[in-house]
Amino acid sequence: MTIVKNRNVIRWIIIIASFFIISLILWNTYIFFQNFKNEERIKMENWSFAQQNFINSNSDDEIEVTSRILESNKTTPMILTDEKGNVISTNNIEDDRLSDPEFTKKLISKFESENAPIRVKLKDEWVNTIYYGDSVLLNKLKYYPLALLLIIFLFMAVVFFFYRSSKNASQNKLWTGMAKETAHQIGTPLSSLVGWTEILRSEQVNPEYIKEIEKDINRLQTITERFSKIGSKPKLERAEIVEETTIAVDYLKSRSSKLITFSLEVPNSEIYVNLNKQLFSWTIENLVKNGIDAMKGKGSLSIAIVPYDKHVKITVTDSGKGIPKHLQSQIFEPGFTTKTRGWGLGLSLSKRIIEDYHKGRLKVAQSEIGKGTTMQISLKRL
Repeated sequence: MTIVKNRNVIRWIIIIASFFIISLILWNTYIFFQNFKNEERIKMENWSFAQQNFINSNSDDEIEVTSRILESNKTTPMILTDEKGNVISTNNIEDDRLSDPEFTKKLISKFESENAPIRVKLKDEWVNTIYYGDSVLLNKLKYYPLALLLIIFLFMAVVFFFYRSSKNASQNKLWTGMAKETAHQIGTPLSSLVGWTEILRSEQVNPEYIKEIEKDINRLQTITERFSKIGSKPKLERAEIVEETTIAVDYLKSRSSKLITFSLEVPNSEIYVNLNKQLFSWTIENLVKNGIDAMKGKGSLSIAIVPYDKHVKITVTDSGKGIPKHLQSQIFEPGFTTKTRGWGLGLSLSKRIIEDYHKGRLKVAQSEIGKGTTMQISLKRL
């Protein structure tokens, strides 16, 4: 508990320190931006003063000095207008559309919104006006905080996803360990049940009773094998899909409510695929049980096997409540469930079994509210 608490404290210290550093960088960037903008203002005021001296001066030396000052502006875009608003000259603006009065008017308005115009005094009268915009460097500096925030956001997103992936990996290891331990724990009483079955057989108990008990023992053995395979790559073998599907459906049918009407449509020919029998029957079981839950224990459930050229499709159709369209992409996510009970792992496991292990596909083929849902498995044929 102390270790976890210390980790949380360290995490919050890092978060607060990062926030403080980011705020400091942004504040200094803002101060630098304002100082740079003030420097450009001073430079343009000096330029306007040089323009005024250039117009009013009579000495050649003064004209030469002011000319150099006027020519020194190589970065700040500006427009010089007379008292009537006519453009006298432009500087650091390369645009063919300057001959268009409407474009020039919009550009002047843009400059005016960025910086206050500067009046040029000519012989005791305010005659010319300088409109200037932000330089290229200043514009780049303007977007620097946004770029910095974007980089920080991306960095935080990477850290978050790394942390989340690490956490999920730890949880997966935990669940894998629990599943394997469950399989190990079931194995001991299962062995005892096999022994008790032999004793019952020697006591001349009704063979039908023993037969049903053996079916459930085989079922428990199948479940044990399923749990033992979690977290490891299962072995696939050549199997006949019609036979395996029929076995899985028949077992569920005999142990389901009589209010459920089962129907199984299979082709006359054999169809072979690469299959892990225990995991495939688990998938069929999950789809059938979900269909029964959707029908609230009463309705019709049909399973069909349809062969194609290179694939075979197994569909499980129920007459239940259906799945809303906006939820159809979420039902395969771990933990998602619409039932009051359950962990929402059945369809997630089924999708992983079919798509990750068997390289097939599991999807909602069709669903209509109040009429039912069709789930479809697609596997590659041999």
